[in-house]
Amino acid sequence: MCLGIPGQIVEITDIKNKLATVDVSGVKRQVNIACIVDENHPPESCVGDWVLVHVGFAMNRINEEEAAETLQILQELAAAQAAFSN
Repeated sequence: MCLGIPGQIVEITDIKNKLATVDVSGVKRQVNIACIVDENHPPESCVGDWVLVHVGFAMNRINEEEAAETLQILQELAAAQAAFSN
């Protein structure tokens, strides 16, 4: 099983190599967007897209609502783990 973390593409940093900056809860990382681009959705049109990021790759696009729900669940899991650890 793999876990994709929601993030929003904020900048295309290298069109040729299909690299973009994604904001994941305030942390910005460079990711590869090759899996989500095609002739109908080129790299230039990806700014603002919400994506699931896994090991440095944007695996697929999601809508903002799905992203918010997933981020909320991840925050709840983190809080539960912190409470359990104490």
